Amino acid sequence: MHRKKILFLLPYPLHKAPSQRFRVENLLFLLDGKFEYELSTFLSEDDWKILYQPGHHVQKALGIARGFLRRAALVLFGSFRYDYIFIHREAAPLGPPVFEYILARILRKKYIFDFDDAIWIPNTSAQNKIASRLKCFWKIRPICRWAHRVSAGNDFLVNYAEHSGRKTPATRIPTVVNTETRYNRIKQHQEGRVVVGWTGSHSTLKFLEPLMPVIQRLQKECDIDFLVIADKKPDLPLSDWQFCPWNEQTEIEDLLKIDVGVMPLVHDAWSEGKCGFKLIQYLSLGIPAVANSVGVNKLIVEDGINGFLADDDDRWYLSLKQLITDASLRKRMGESGRAKMVAGYSISSQSEAFLGLFS
Repeated sequence: MHRKKILFLLPYPLHKAPSQRFRVENLLFLLDGKFEYELSTFLSEDDWKILYQPGHHVQKALGIARGFLRRAALVLFGSFRYDYIFIHREAAPLGPPVFEYILARILRKKYIFDFDDAIWIPNTSAQNKIASRLKCFWKIRPICRWAHRVSAGNDFLVNYAEHSGRKTPATRIPTVVNTETRYNRIKQHQEGRVVVGWTGSHSTLKFLEPLMPVIQRLQKECDIDFLVIADKKPDLPLSDWQFCPWNEQTEIEDLLKIDVGVMPLVHDAWSEGKCGFKLIQYLSLGIPAVANSVGVNKLIVEDGINGFLADDDDRWYLSLKQLITDASLRKRMGESGRAKMVAGYSISSQSEAFLGLFS
């Protein structure tokens, strides 16, 4: 029997970016025996290594150019071999949606568009300030409109896609973890020194800044450590804290060092587009969390059940102190969070929706 073929157009090298890992790479096993598929990444390993480093302008430009050439050759001369094209975030990081237009309007290919951030809103950092001028943020609307299917990580993103002029509904598929394999361990909460922790990428480190006065206050009153797991070491105004470089191989062990997870955000449209993945990671491992009540955080965190929602310094302080000083509360909330993640934010809970995109 002929199996349909899928081409995945991915922005990053494999095993590097959380969004791509958890929304695409970790779901591929669901296709085994049902579809044939191939992966194509825009950036090479070498290009990725220098992408967020200062300088290297010529090398970065050459890397982007090589990515465009590879993608153009594949779209123009290779896409005919596939029944579906799956595009995560965008077919190319810069410029207008040329490849999406060619696939949908000229070659009449069915492409599935998947995104988990409000990527139509400029979010410029010092590292990408120049490139952001070439991003063409407006292109996300037509990409959604032309797509055969759209997979979005939360209702805010689904609503954006459905107001793009497309004729069929978008599918809400939250970012998920495999609670049966990698995320099958549960934090054992005990008395003693407590670790408050945060995990994320360099682009979201800025959200830690407003939380620092609260952590400073808590460190004067409680026996706590503050742990940051990231791909870049921040400069924090704390006397006692630890940095753990993110590593895929030790990811679970590092997360399990955390007793209370935090996810600070600001109340704006860009934060509304976030899919709460930090919270999903914490709760899946039985770690209670404290987060701002913005966007999907309000759906993931049930205030007082599996964590707390906090929007000012006093609320952050009281919520964290309650969890820091009560191991039984951490255990109870962690168990509740774990159950919720298994029910709605695990691969098994979303496998049918994912496979339904290829129809």
